[in-house]
Amino acid sequence: MQTASDLLVECLEAEGVDRVFGVPGEEIEDFLFSLRDSSIRFVPTRHEQGAAFMADVHGRLTGDAGVCCSTLGPGATNLMTGVADAQLDKSPVVAITGQGGRERLHKESHQALDVVDIFEPIVAWNTQITDPEIVPESVRKAFKLAEYEKPGATHLEFPEDVAAESVGGGPIETHSPVRRPDPDDESAERAARLLESAERPIILAGNGAVRTRTSETIRAFVDRVGVPVVETYMGKGSISDREPASLMTLDSGPDGEAARAIERADCVVAVGYDIAEHDPEGWNADLEKTIIHVDYEPAEVYRHYNPDVEIVADVGAAIAAIDDHLPGGACSLWCDDLHDRLLESVTEPPSEADPIGVRNALPLLREAMADSDVLVSDVGSHKMAIAQSFPTFEPNTCVISNGLASMGIAVPGALAADLAVDANVVAGTGDGGFLMNAAELETASRLDCGFTTVVFTDDDYGLISEKQDAHRGEHTGTELTNPDLVTFAESFGIEASRPETWGDLEAAFEAAVPSEELALIEVRLEG
Repeated sequence: MQTASDLLVECLEAEGVDRVFGVPGEEIEDFLFSLRDSSIRFVPTRHEQGAAFMADVHGRLTGDAGVCCSTLGPGATNLMTGVADAQLDKSPVVAITGQGGRERLHKESHQALDVVDIFEPIVAWNTQITDPEIVPESVRKAFKLAEYEKPGATHLEFPEDVAAESVGGGPIETHSPVRRPDPDDESAERAARLLESAERPIILAGNGAVRTRTSETIRAFVDRVGVPVVETYMGKGSISDREPASLMTLDSGPDGEAARAIERADCVVAVGYDIAEHDPEGWNADLEKTIIHVDYEPAEVYRHYNPDVEIVADVGAAIAAIDDHLPGGACSLWCDDLHDRLLESVTEPPSEADPIGVRNALPLLREAMADSDVLVSDVGSHKMAIAQSFPTFEPNTCVISNGLASMGIAVPGALAADLAVDANVVAGTGDGGFLMNAAELETASRLDCGFTTVVFTDDDYGLISEKQDAHRGEHTGTELTNPDLVTFAESFGIEASRPETWGDLEAAFEAAVPSEELALIEVRLEG
């Protein structure tokens, strides 16, 4: 006898799912046993938030929806932060939550919440599976909408009585992803004319520039036409930071020199840019810039982001269409001298006299990592340093959450990255974000993962202290204490160290990053 739970798992198999991350619960018992008898591996995590972050980073790196699950009530609410992060970071995720039997949902009941209603504001689509017969359509729709540009999160609620019912049928056949129409040629030509007539054009590469796998097209366009590129934090790697056209990210350089470059620009080509990544008021305060919007969706309505031309199409195809209307060298790298200064400032290794800090440590970490290795950053003051000062050479090799910008993503995210890519992986985190999901080191150890966790410790929610100090000249409510993190890591069987000199830190990076084993390096910040 095939149950609805068996059918749901068969549908997941048809979607190509190989892992489901989650925390077991009574109301998803049938689902768990159906997974046990399938080709899909259920990965028990230590917290539902960690499971959602794992699905989030899997989706971001692969383009295929990551899947996470939980039971009802507190399990579902714990899942929400990671699901919301996926939605605002445009990462494909399908979340599945259990629910009590339908016979008790009309009244107050143990752990019962209206989860579908709670999830409504944070997902692209969600539904309760009310009948076994709708399982195939519900699963296919969840994956189609999660992976469709722009991607995001979807949610299925699966009541336990429905899961146990018998049902016939099978999955709906999957086909090639929905393709956006080709770009409008008239709009592409208008964009080309605006670019060609501009004195100081610049490309602003956002999340969609790496998410849509269009990096090669953008790089070829930049190389042929000759136009500088500045990236959002989530657009890092859209072009290599070694290229003369790269100005790194919006806030890079001493005193934010890259930000001043985009302020000087008279024409901005925003490629795959979401205003949730970086407020356009910061670079278009005077409302005087010509803006060309290239993305899968029309621009959000916002006073400081009101494009002169919008090309809504496949991003790579749109860039190629603009390229067709431009001669070689149509633009100029009008700020190429800035590139050299920026790259030099972020690659110069520290001297022995320099205090140990995040920005000074990054050149040593970068040197230990190959171009294709992946750094997953947590959120905090270290994120700002990584976003602004960590050179990135390939797309999707510096994972930064900057839509929801949720703390706690680094360790579970690095676990997912280690499972998803054939490269070395580093989790870069502060002591605040690390201990939010540090228990997932046990999950990583159980799965025989091999990645390096770098914890920058200052016993403080440092970014908040910085902001309070800037606003008020003092800070409050931010101080922390920490356990011995080396001993903590070793309790999981993980190699750990606390280097005290630059030479020791360099040696620790060089030993840990290429290793196939789990490692933790605590970097105690000075000053």
